[in-house]
Amino acid sequence: MSFESRRAPTRRDVLRTGAAAAATLAVPFAGAQGAWPNKPVTVIVPFPAGGGTDAFARPLFGLMSKNAGKQFLIDNKGGAGGNVGATVASHAAGDGYTFFMGAVHHTIAPSMYPKLDYNIETDFIPVGLISSVPQVIVVNPQRVPVTDLKGLLEYARKNPGKLNYGSAGNGTSHHLAGELFKLQTKTFITHIPYRGAGPALQDLIAGQVDMMFDGLGSSANHIKGGRIKALAVASERRAPGFADVPTSTEAGLPTYQVATWYGLWAPKNTPKEIVEAMRAEMKKALTSDELVKAWNGLGAETPNLYGDAFGKFVNGEIKRWADVVKASGAKLD
Repeated sequence: MSFESRRAPTRRDVLRTGAAAAATLAVPFAGAQGAWPNKPVTVIVPFPAGGGTDAFARPLFGLMSKNAGKQFLIDNKGGAGGNVGATVASHAAGDGYTFFMGAVHHTIAPSMYPKLDYNIETDFIPVGLISSVPQVIVVNPQRVPVTDLKGLLEYARKNPGKLNYGSAGNGTSHHLAGELFKLQTKTFITHIPYRGAGPALQDLIAGQVDMMFDGLGSSANHIKGGRIKALAVASERRAPGFADVPTSTEAGLPTYQVATWYGLWAPKNTPKEIVEAMRAEMKKALTSDELVKAWNGLGAETPNLYGDAFGKFVNGEIKRWADVVKASGAKLD
């Protein structure tokens, strides 16, 4: 059976989060007919349901729906490493009823894809950073007979090309994290691109692929449940809630540091007043005890990066990943 035939569907129908309430969030703005929002707000998530993006999107927009008394609906539009959903969001009307939840992948894409139908810097307005979580090196313990990162490196070097790793797609952080790992460790591991972290994780758990360089948020519950084994987190310090998982520095790879982060953008013509209102609701939810606790359980940090500061962060990430792509020689598979 081919890898293609084992992959999960490329997208799912709209995932509804929260419940509608009669109350209205009173956020007036110039030219509006009534307060915003006066109908459900759609948040385009450019990956299939069940991946790392959903792990943060569901609790965030569920709480925002509860706080606002209006629905914030998740629309999963997977494909092309997150680029399909990004393209759809970039063409959405800037009326305050469509937002885009992108990720670090969208700062890698400009260096990986020769032509994109969107520009993350010019087609969107940065709202804020949602979460930042270190990448984790995980293996299927039945397929990969190692207990730590040292053992993985020994096995990979003795068996060049035998191991493979799944990713959320070409040009995603999972892909580039794997290429950077291979570059720094001088190993050869075959890349298997999927259409989202969720399908890749399903095959990892099922034993169809050997390993992943995954965002800790999507792997967290599977690690805790013993379905996959975490060998190291790609950071200088251990992740919240995962004190028993060593860092890449402790495991002997001090320069191997990769984080997966998720952010929110609005289409470029969205009124400033609506962007500010959305930002305020987002910040209220992210600083709540409920989400701080939930993020820690996923090994993530609660961010404090909004507006122009988030935009500058994104610009810096685009330059950083361009250097990684050039150094690693990563290509679309």
